[in-house]
Amino acid sequence: MRDLAAGMGYLAKGQKWVGRHGRWWAFGMIPALITLVGYVVALYFLGGWAGDIADWATPFADDWGSPWQGLLRTALAAIVFVGGLMLSVLTFTAVTLLVGQPFYEELCEKVDETEGGAPTPPDTPLWRELLVSARDSLHVLVRAAGFGVLLFAGGFIPVIGQTVVPVLGFLVSGFFLTVELTSVGLQRRGVPQRERIRLLRSRLGLAFGFGVPLVLAFLVPLVTVVAMPGAVAGATLLARDLVPVEEEPEDEDGEEDTPSGADAVPDLPGYDAQGPVPGNPYAGTPPRPAEQNPYRSA
Repeated sequence: MRDLAAGMGYLAKGQKWVGRHGRWWAFGMIPALITLVGYVVALYFLGGWAGDIADWATPFADDWGSPWQGLLRTALAAIVFVGGLMLSVLTFTAVTLLVGQPFYEELCEKVDETEGGAPTPPDTPLWRELLVSARDSLHVLVRAAGFGVLLFAGGFIPVIGQTVVPVLGFLVSGFFLTVELTSVGLQRRGVPQRERIRLLRSRLGLAFGFGVPLVLAFLVPLVTVVAMPGAVAGATLLARDLVPVEEEPEDEDGEEDTPSGADAVPDLPGYDAQGPVPGNPYAGTPPRPAEQNPYRSA
């Protein structure tokens, strides 16, 4: 329950973060708007072609009389359109993340900067990042589709199919949505996809608490556009929890601190940080250079 509440907390913190940084909220909506326009255009053409697709798929019904031919082809056209609509809902987040890779990379970097402990991202060309993101998104979609087939089959089981299966469907969708959204932040930390999934499996409550409310919200495309920047910001905060980055201690000159005092490594046996130990036979003998000192740690 604690992880479940923490996941919901990260979702709320992400929305609050973009609320405090309005420019980044508007910046993060751009990829979602581009994707939404593309999907609306595609669904418009699909709606216009659904009847032609139904006619093409049912040549055996050309000689059927009324009303059976019309009923069959109208039902098939409706199935084609609804199937396209469902596919758009399932793939909208993945496509938005792919289109918005450069945008969300900048957004994640800004979140890390404001929270402290920003990682040094891998030095990877943009084209390769897009390729890796597309490959990872495809893998996630394939895995999610596999669970979808099982849940679809389970839907025919009496009682369980109408109660347990829908709940499992939302949990599975929430988990994979969290995988998708945290991919940008974890990729910046050099975590491969298989390890990302393992990390989230070990914190299922965290993944469910973050992803399931978003699944319910993302059923409405316009809500997806508005909430996506905050979801990415919240996923970055969640990624910081999964893979924290510790800052190296630095002195005033920006260089790493060197051991001093009791932690210093003496150059010769019988010497400590303050100088020669009383009774040291080497007292009065200046320490040899490091390259000539056989006792200095490599």
